[in-house]
Amino acid sequence: MGQAPTWSDMPRTYGLTGPISEDLPEEENLIQTRKLLDTMKSYNVYENNLELENRERVVKRLESLFRDWLKEMCIEMNVPKVVTEKVGGKIFPFGSYHLGVHSKGADIDALCVGPGFLERKAFFTSFFAKLKAQKEVKDIQAIEEAYVPVITLSWEGIQIDLVFALLPQRSVPDNLDLLNNSIVKNVVDARCVRSFNGYRVTEEILRLVPNVLNFRVALRAIKLWAKQRNIYSNKLGFLGGVSWAIMVARICQVYPNATASTLVIKFFKIFSITKCPLCDNL
Repeated sequence: MGQAPTWSDMPRTYGLTGPISEDLPEEENLIQTRKLLDTMKSYNVYENNLELENRERVVKRLESLFRDWLKEMCIEMNVPKVVTEKVGGKIFPFGSYHLGVHSKGADIDALCVGPGFLERKAFFTSFFAKLKAQKEVKDIQAIEEAYVPVITLSWEGIQIDLVFALLPQRSVPDNLDLLNNSIVKNVVDARCVRSFNGYRVTEEILRLVPNVLNFRVALRAIKLWAKQRNIYSNKLGFLGGVSWAIMVARICQVYPNATASTLVIKFFKIFSITKCPLCDNL
């Protein structure tokens, strides 16, 4: 008798169930995907390399400011020098920018993670003041009463939303993995938990799709379709960005080898016949 297969021999399943089809794409599918890309480019949804590099530069500059501020807070609090030197600090972009599906002029959502000995209030007062003093910053506001407290600002014309969370440890290393539940399980402040969730959900989506590039193209196409029909807005009672992303990710899971154009077709076919329990009482 042959040796029984081990878990490592089993094909990977990305979702709760196995794939519907693992068919490989045919030439026609590739042609349709190229046409899909051309169509999206005609709607000017992609940023050029210069714009992308500028976003990356702004995020790095914000992280540098955040780290400087953390060290300043350590000195102000008379924290031991060894802690100050290793306090670190990290900014994690999330949402459409981290997914790689943001459109031209889109906002950047970012999570600022600091050590647990700080007070949340300091982020919305002291760090707010440091940001406001930067010549590149305009229209800055601190909204502490929001469900997820946030600092909103414009940095050289790029709209940025910053949320803040504290980890129950003395430093925030560069290699911090926020999907490691053991890292965040001891966080008791609900505001911190909600702030972590934005990044954790975004990163989990990227790790649970079989082909990130195909996922991004398909999601861009679905977002463009929804925006053209004015149904891309959770504030108005429609689906928001994360909802569309989860739905597209699920299609990617059940058609792991499909091209982006095929994923778009399957998206509409499957969700047009899917019964939604939430709609039963409408």
